[in-house]
Amino acid sequence: MKLFCVRHGETFYNLSGRIQGQSDSELSPLGQRQCQAVAEALGTLALDAIIASPLHRALDSAQCVADKLNMSVQVDPRLMEIDAGIFQGLCWDEIDRQFPAEAARWRSQDPDYRIPEGESRRDLMNRARDAFCAIREAGYRQAVVVAHGGSLSAAFKALLEIPAGRNPFSLDNGSISTVVWEKDFRLLSLNERGHLRDDLSGGGDL
Repeated sequence: MKLFCVRHGETFYNLSGRIQGQSDSELSPLGQRQCQAVAEALGTLALDAIIASPLHRALDSAQCVADKLNMSVQVDPRLMEIDAGIFQGLCWDEIDRQFPAEAARWRSQDPDYRIPEGESRRDLMNRARDAFCAIREAGYRQAVVVAHGGSLSAAFKALLEIPAGRNPFSLDNGSISTVVWEKDFRLLSLNERGHLRDDLSGGGDL
């Protein structure tokens, strides 16, 4: 099985530096153009499925690819971004001011620290891994997975057996990472951005 894993396009929350978590923020104009570039890059593939997080920024990004290929989008809630609890909707300076102790705990990289009213990094790893396992069990040859920087990175970590306390991956908006999963899970490429022109670059947080 080969999976093309896409991080959603830039959102207005990305643009303003706000933590999205499982809240919804619409794609920015740049994010919409990034999604069209992703659709052009993947639009000639023979795909068995397109699977997305149900959060609108991922679902709308996936729909661009689906429209190009005249396919439908399947949804898996386990692909959602981390539930950032009390951090959601805030910028980091606001988090540091309102929740200094919690912010320090999060920055400690403790994989088992659960954001109040939210999740831990390990929680995210476990459910993102489960989502990928379900995709594998479906027997697809090639599929596109459209999700979030956090959930995709967490799935890669879990399936590559990278310790939960390490966070080696960073995925840009509109990037494509390619994995093959036969006997073993292999990461063929990470954070590909060649399909994005210079004027389509973007970053963003959770």
